[in-house]
Amino acid sequence: MKLFKQEFVKLLDKLKNEENFAFSRFSDGELFMLRGDKLVLSENAYTTGEKSGVGYYPKEEQKDFDPKRDKFYRDRLIDSLQHKQKNYFKGLTGVVDEDIAGKGAFKYQLDLHGEGDDEHLTFSNVLINANYNKFIEEMMPLIAKKPVVMICNEAADLSNFSFSIVKEFRVGTNCIINDYPLIEEIKTWIKDNDIKDHIFLCSASTLSNYIIHQCFEEFPDNTYMDIGSALSPWMGLEGWKHSRAYLQHWILGMPNKYGVQEDTWN
Repeated sequence: MKLFKQEFVKLLDKLKNEENFAFSRFSDGELFMLRGDKLVLSENAYTTGEKSGVGYYPKEEQKDFDPKRDKFYRDRLIDSLQHKQKNYFKGLTGVVDEDIAGKGAFKYQLDLHGEGDDEHLTFSNVLINANYNKFIEEMMPLIAKKPVVMICNEAADLSNFSFSIVKEFRVGTNCIINDYPLIEEIKTWIKDNDIKDHIFLCSASTLSNYIIHQCFEEFPDNTYMDIGSALSPWMGLEGWKHSRAYLQHWILGMPNKYGVQEDTWN
């Protein structure tokens, strides 16, 4: 049994103790890919499996995953979910997200991971929703004390951050497919510069899962965190205003359940 706020403290304590770790989020988008569902976010519409509808997705959020054409990337995502290593944490889609991800989403990921529950599994939302204020107020000051490497969309403006960003890697539209070669570029940079005790903040959709898995496996002397859209308001990006309810709550003051929502572990 895991508790939402205690799981946040577990990661926070790693930072306080300067213990390197990896945290990779398997949210609804990753779930669709793991299940082999078609996933398309275009400018004005979406398709997730057999569902489709109208929505607004700017270029940094657009993606196109076809399970038949893109089997290689699904396999790499499964690798990242099933990989087991000390301090390699994987956040699963919780029961509270099954209105979006579909009934049985949590169990599907748990079964695909294999070997039942373990200490390295946590909530995909552990840094957001009811924990988001603590992420900003308690976790970000600790991150800011370390050399930060940012992996984010080419449209992001990083000039608003007060902490030092020693290196940035940029991705474009549909980065989950188009920017896969970036992984080797990052690994080469780490190796060539003997990078240690840096914090890599990954905001690159499912590409973040690939990066975090493969880099932490080879270079575990750094911390790699999948932050999703958590810092998007400071990057000058607009997509979060339309599709990230927790940010609408915390940043825009819109009343909704996500600002106080605590995931449950089933």
